[in-house]
Amino acid sequence: MAVNRIPCGWCGKIARIDLTSKQWTVEIPDPETLMKFIGGRGLAGFYLRDHITLNWDDPDMPLLLFTGPLVNTPSPTSGRMTIMSRSPLTGTIGDCSVGGSLGVQLKSAGFDGIIITGKSDLPCGIEIEDHAIRFASAESVTGMSTSDACRIFKPKGAVAVTGPAAERGVLYSNVIIDGHYAAGRNGLGLVFASKKLKYITVRGTGKTGIYDSEELRRAKEDILRLVAASPAIMGHFGISRFGTGALYDLMDARCMMPTDNFRNSRFHCASSMNAVAYAKQYHPVKTGCRGCHIRCKKKNRDGIHIPEFETMSHFSALLGNCDMKTVIEANRICNDLGMDTISAAVTLACYAEITEKRLSPEQILRLLSETGTQKNPGRDLGVGAARMAQQHNRPEFAMAVKRQELPAYDPRGAYGMALAYAVSTRGACHLRAYPISHEILRKPVATDRFSFEGKARIIKINEDVNAVVDSLTVCKFVFFAATLEEYARVFSAVTGLQVYGQDLLKTGERICYLERMMNAQNGFGKADDDLPSRFFETPGYISPTKKNDPINRDRFMRALADYYTVRGLDENGMPVLSRAKELGLV
Repeated sequence: MAVNRIPCGWCGKIARIDLTSKQWTVEIPDPETLMKFIGGRGLAGFYLRDHITLNWDDPDMPLLLFTGPLVNTPSPTSGRMTIMSRSPLTGTIGDCSVGGSLGVQLKSAGFDGIIITGKSDLPCGIEIEDHAIRFASAESVTGMSTSDACRIFKPKGAVAVTGPAAERGVLYSNVIIDGHYAAGRNGLGLVFASKKLKYITVRGTGKTGIYDSEELRRAKEDILRLVAASPAIMGHFGISRFGTGALYDLMDARCMMPTDNFRNSRFHCASSMNAVAYAKQYHPVKTGCRGCHIRCKKKNRDGIHIPEFETMSHFSALLGNCDMKTVIEANRICNDLGMDTISAAVTLACYAEITEKRLSPEQILRLLSETGTQKNPGRDLGVGAARMAQQHNRPEFAMAVKRQELPAYDPRGAYGMALAYAVSTRGACHLRAYPISHEILRKPVATDRFSFEGKARIIKINEDVNAVVDSLTVCKFVFFAATLEEYARVFSAVTGLQVYGQDLLKTGERICYLERMMNAQNGFGKADDDLPSRFFETPGYISPTKKNDPINRDRFMRALADYYTVRGLDENGMPVLSRAKELGLV
């Protein structure tokens, strides 16, 4: 579809900010580029492409924050955005879809995205308000926790801030939005710190143009009906009531709960550490991202945040910890210091196995604090599990893919997840394809979790779908109920551009292929699309009635080869010119 003007839904303005000169300019994006990459993850990847071979701390390496065309409209669950750069932890592309109010405020301020380059000579902040950008000193908040810094800057609107961990060089440092929403996994906080950027605040009052408000209302109502009928989202034990912690019991019952650094996959304290137990202990209420009615975040009246499922699982089962208060406190420490909870917990579990120690609750909390401040053993832990295990000559103890630590789903219990971890473009990630949806929650249909049959195509399609989700930028959870067809209606109503689900799916394929191309430029190929040997050599859980066997490596490798075929890669997992041309990437 030829487009020669900026359609409704986009602001048509991208701010280029140079921290070296403290200057900024406005770029008007090409409408064809918006159509090809949408926004969020897709558009950020487009602008990262020409710089991806630079070191992550090169002043010219861009730090990209992008919204999508549905943000700041009544479109369901559309309050998210993407932060992207090259990852300090993995060396791959590094990105995260994040909630809070930053995306909505950025769009209200008149920008689809901002591209930050250069390096400030002193700690600084960027303050954005209604089409205007100013630079401020951040020396008074250097070393400050993310919660304290967010409290100070809250009057200026949405807040993105890094913590002491980023300033001390922790490779899995996060950016924290509005005090609690983490842009995590890849060390994006360290990219902020490398530019001496402590914080960004954004406040806007503008409206986003909508092409057909009445059609948007009808499309929205259809999605809300589907969500209301979804047990996984709105049911008695769904994520709206219990948050993502609703998965805790399910993962243990399926023998998929990573325990003792993935040496087991069932946890003896699970029944007393689940989401229901947290609800009884802390009496949380619902909260969530701007414009979302699911409200999956949980917080009590004393301000205590209930951890997400991955944090809840890894700071209990993975470390053999049966104390709920330790999990709550570990979550708080990680957020205050600005560290990824998944990577922090997996690195601690690796450390415990290397040193042949079972960490007490006190040791867990002390080591986390020492990691964020880089003291004592924290210096070792701050480099992540893969590098630390290599330094101790025990690389087999690091549960990581492409140097990124595994989330809380044992791949021996779901073979689609095993393949998804291996081929993810940002290292071990459960969200790139999110096969838990069909392998565990049976959405949109159930698949055999102990089979690789058909999984290559399913993972490829799910990756494409989620690339669109991250580019629109909406929430993945709503896709337990809705599909790209419903969101194609929303997209068309907002932008006036008539598209269908298959059109969006093709865009998702283009976005994923571009990410493979960028990773290939930095040498990532077949050898990096693999799992730790533990999953091929030892079982997860064995009892007289249940057993998770090791993954058959030959079958895994055949599934990997099938994935390369359906993704249009060569036998070594590298992009080919013909497919890149078909997707309009060369």
